Amino acid sequence: MAIELTDELLELQRAADAARDQATGAGYSPRAWRPWQDAAAAVQAAVTAHAAATGLNRYEVEQALKAAVRQPAEG
Repeated sequence: MAIELTDELLELQRAADAARDQATGAGYSPRAWRPWQDAAAAVQAAVTAHAAATGLNRYEVEQALKAAVRQPAEG
């Protein structure tokens, strides 16, 4: 069964990934990494809410979301 993901979830994950790339490219500093941490927290909260609203397993929703964003289907 394929997990349906909302556009909001996809955009939040893309934003968190972009923030991660920017943060890790500049070296560590709490100030530089704060946007990534905030974006990741927003993704986690949205995944938890989506899983609760749909009755799906939270871990499976998160894995499906990461796969959809990081390894998009061809075609």
